[in-house]
Amino acid sequence: MSELHEQQCEACRADAPKLDEQQIAELQQSLPQWQVVHHDDIPVLTREFKFDNFVQALAFTNAVGELAEQHQHHPALTTEWGKVKVEWWTHKIKGLHRNDFVMAAKTDKCR
Repeated sequence: MSELHEQQCEACRADAPKLDEQQIAELQQSLPQWQVVHHDDIPVLTREFKFDNFVQALAFTNAVGELAEQHQHHPALTTEWGKVKVEWWTHKIKGLHRNDFVMAAKTDKCR
């Protein structure tokens, strides 16, 4: 199997199965800097990236935005001076899908 960052997102339907806790734990081993947090009982894959200034943080935000557009899968991005918080989850299923882990791995490559 290829590395997560080399995989492609697949179209996700509203009836697509959510990852279970075991599947999440297995995929998370490939992304140790990412955490799963819960917002209103929805698991979200999140990571905060640090930068030396706002210009670098904004450039990273724009790179992740371009990546999201290419794959038609969009994260929540919070850009501040010296840091960017990226959160991936699949809105249609209100949970985590393999796509979220693929996109998190691709996000790491934007750094």
